[in-house]
Amino acid sequence: MIRHTVAFRLRHPRGSAEENSFLAAGKALADIPGVERFEQLSQVSPKNAFHFGYSMEFADQAAYQSYNDHPVHVAYVRDRWVPEVEDFLEIDYVLLD
Repeated sequence: MIRHTVAFRLRHPRGSAEENSFLAAGKALADIPGVERFEQLSQVSPKNAFHFGYSMEFADQAAYQSYNDHPVHVAYVRDRWVPEVEDFLEIDYVLLD
């Protein structure tokens, strides 16, 4: 299992229509085959500058790669993520034995 997580901050003002539109568009990632346990998260700690997070799981590396190559994901990154995300941290975990 791979747990894909990303914490991010948008260029848009907090609570704006643009912010809401970005997050609404992100929900389409949950429908990509192989995505399990998709969550959109809101940061509540003042310990970092990120405001949101996405978390999802994949059964294996093949499922994760298929997600990365899927046209919906590619379009979201190109059309929304790159122009609208100010900063992010991506971490992909596997369970320790």
